[in-house]
Amino acid sequence: MRKILLLGGSAQQIVAIKTAQKHGFYTVLCDFLPDNPGQYEADKFYLVSTTDKEAVLKVAIDEHVDGVLAYASDPAAPTAAYVAEKLGLPTNPYQAVETLCNKDKFREFLRANGFNTPVAKGCGDKNVDTSIFSLPVIVKPVDSSGSKGATVLRDWSGLDKALDFAFSFSRSHRVIVEEYIEKKHEYLIGGDIFVNDGKVVLWGLLNCHRDETVNPLVPVGKSYPLLLDKEDEDSVHATLQSMVDRLGLKFGSVNVELVVDKNNRVWPIDVGPRAGGNMIPDLLGLIFGVDVVEMAVLAAMGEPLKCEVGDGSPFYATHNLHTNRNGIYRSIEFSEELEKRIIKKCLYKKDGDKVEFFDNAAKALGIIFMKFFDRKEMMDMLTHINECYTVIVETIQGGG
Repeated sequence: MRKILLLGGSAQQIVAIKTAQKHGFYTVLCDFLPDNPGQYEADKFYLVSTTDKEAVLKVAIDEHVDGVLAYASDPAAPTAAYVAEKLGLPTNPYQAVETLCNKDKFREFLRANGFNTPVAKGCGDKNVDTSIFSLPVIVKPVDSSGSKGATVLRDWSGLDKALDFAFSFSRSHRVIVEEYIEKKHEYLIGGDIFVNDGKVVLWGLLNCHRDETVNPLVPVGKSYPLLLDKEDEDSVHATLQSMVDRLGLKFGSVNVELVVDKNNRVWPIDVGPRAGGNMIPDLLGLIFGVDVVEMAVLAAMGEPLKCEVGDGSPFYATHNLHTNRNGIYRSIEFSEELEKRIIKKCLYKKDGDKVEFFDNAAKALGIIFMKFFDRKEMMDMLTHINECYTVIVETIQGGG
């Protein structure tokens, strides 16, 4: 039986384990969390950090694995590429993956290859030369995802606090300050593309929704179709395919965030060599009629892909359920209007669990999938969705 090594066993990563097993692969899992749910699904489990390259390499050698996959994980992606490259298994170039997972290196790559990139400076301390920037700027860790530790500054008075916040989420204790690009369209462009034989075969580009009442940088959902002019969409496609070419990416999901500015220039903001979180692959499956997780698993194992991607069915959206309070979760009540549009609910919390103010993607309470009749109905609902459900949270006595 052929073996696949999977890096990460969170609730959202279990789908990769089950997909691999469906195809008859023996699943070996590494995760540093002793209570990760994936260990109960995998055929074999190692309590090993997915960022410890040498420890994961030893597991791969000992288990004689045939493929390595870091599904929906930025921190583990370089490890997967490193191990696969060492063992001659299917992989994207380790150097390319490392570049995409480090915001310092990514900005250097963009500049060196002629892509639009904001003025940026990485630093390991608080000595920031503010004179090189034009406000607004964004301060964020070089090595995090899901908008963890990120702050937009429109004046310099909050710099010290923003740096402390960013450092608190950086594994390497390094942050980056960069100019914040103002977009011409209402939504940030995000989602996943999928590469096969060096060509983008799935353009899973989506509108990225935010909630200004909690954190304007944290994703609260996606919608399709993409609200871009055809000319701008073509420019985005050309930019991403050019990046794939320059990096030498061969296969797999690539999570993307881009902006088109008022001068019609495309600015890559973040590009990660992995499937997006918040169940983006599930949403793309509904829209395009493909199993993105299956594609990722088979590609990592060197199996041929059919890549029969549909034209894209409107009008789908997701929303990350969240609360603006700390406390004890009791339940979620949905309005009748919203219930009619929900086609799938994935709830992460149960009665009695502790919940927190939604300031990063990891604090979502669950995800709902919705289907609408037309664009107007979809956008009307998504604009006022916070009014369509209520999270019942009990305040923790003595604080919280």
